[in-house]
Amino acid sequence: MQQSLNPWITRPATADGAETATPEAHVPPPAVISEPLRGMVEPDAADRLGRRTVAGSAALWVTGAHGGSGESRIADLIGGARATGHCWPVLQDGSKPRVLLVCRADMRGLTAAQSALTQWASGAAPAVDLLGLAVLADAPGKTPKPLRDFAAIVGGGAPRLWTLPWVEAWRHGDSAPPPAREYQRFITDLAALASNTTPGTTH
Repeated sequence: MQQSLNPWITRPATADGAETATPEAHVPPPAVISEPLRGMVEPDAADRLGRRTVAGSAALWVTGAHGGSGESRIADLIGGARATGHCWPVLQDGSKPRVLLVCRADMRGLTAAQSALTQWASGAAPAVDLLGLAVLADAPGKTPKPLRDFAAIVGGGAPRLWTLPWVEAWRHGDSAPPPAREYQRFITDLAALASNTTPGTTH
């Protein structure tokens, strides 16, 4: 079935059994969208993420869709990852970097992520291997339903979506990986995807 040109309206169903793996057999979620889509209209220049030529290498580049997105915190959790300073990374050697987009679960963060994903999907962003979007909780407690629903819509425009809970210990300077199951699976997913030697694939 051909991919919809408007990924924020509908999200294709995952393959049977894709979300039923046991913890022992856990694998990263499959990509919903693996590359920019024909027909997507690029966002206004004011809504686009900048691009930055980065020196050195990384297994994964973590790009915040906005200030305060948590990109540095997430980069610290994943071995071999580096934050990009809220810009699409451009590698000096011309190769395609693996990128994780991150945002907060408030309206500002989700709107910024949607603009960044629109930029990527329209082909207006630099050539990157976008692994997906991580949405970090912006406050303790349960995220309000309208924001959860909007996060699901925005995440439908990314290859993969991870929603991550609030970590109170981070307020107090604790840098240890959080024990929450969502973070453990997220770290496992990104480690597997970042070590994949074939960009754009999921296995």
